[in-house]
Amino acid sequence: MRLPLAILYFLLRLVGRLPLRALHGLGALLGSLFWWSGSQLRHHTEVNLRLIHTQYGEKERQQTAKRTLRETGKSFTEIAKIWGGGPERALALVREVDGEALFAAALASGRGLIVAAPHLGCWELLNFWLCSRTALAIVYRPPRHAALEPLLLKARGALNPEQIRAEGAGVRALYKRLQVGGVVGILPDQQPKQGEGEFAPFFGVPALTMVLVSRLAQRTGATVLFAFAERLPGGRGFRVRFRAAPPDIASEDLPRAVAALNQGVEDCVRLAFEQYQWHYKRFQYRPDPDEPNPYWKPR
Repeated sequence: MRLPLAILYFLLRLVGRLPLRALHGLGALLGSLFWWSGSQLRHHTEVNLRLIHTQYGEKERQQTAKRTLRETGKSFTEIAKIWGGGPERALALVREVDGEALFAAALASGRGLIVAAPHLGCWELLNFWLCSRTALAIVYRPPRHAALEPLLLKARGALNPEQIRAEGAGVRALYKRLQVGGVVGILPDQQPKQGEGEFAPFFGVPALTMVLVSRLAQRTGATVLFAFAERLPGGRGFRVRFRAAPPDIASEDLPRAVAALNQGVEDCVRLAFEQYQWHYKRFQYRPDPDEPNPYWKPR
């Protein structure tokens, strides 16, 4: 890594010495700052909740948005503990595992396993947990700032997962890995580029959705499990949770398959609603190209 990134990594390790409870306290304060400053994170969160929470009043949506932004702040500060403290210390923060039998059965089947890990809770800790149990390939999209990629590769690579770019050659490598019974981790709610996905309901709102998970499952027969690391209250640690995918996720009817994918993400989000990355512009692209971008904010 270049010197600025090396310094940043050193600072992560330094801050990572703080107790998780203290980091989450700082994160909650950061989230409150996001709210009171009228930040873009607040705006995007409010837009998303307004789109999906149509049955709730404005006051209830505002309270949910405030709590959600505090969880968003925690997701930023806890990274110092996960990446900076080393994988052994990070894994010690996992207090329980819900649905581990599903994971064990999928590994034992030898059919290959796709772990669909939404932007929910602490997905970086889930990466470490999976790597501590099995050889893993994780799919990633290069950051917008290319200079950050070496830092991300180093931090996520502490337990030696195979890190595969979400591009042509990488996708072919995923097929090969699954065909021999390997394990692949994918963020299923990563928004594809316009023209590369299918629209499917997400909390009742059409959202451009990736087709990669369903196509991998269709063509390889691999098992699909949803998983996330839920943040426990009071800085007590995390609960890793697994859920079986809806049966239609490998349907040859692609619209039905991607609808099942979004349903699987929804099922996870409902277990820890405010820990979802609600500041993500999930509904930026609309089925009707003439429909305005819901995140547009007049200046």
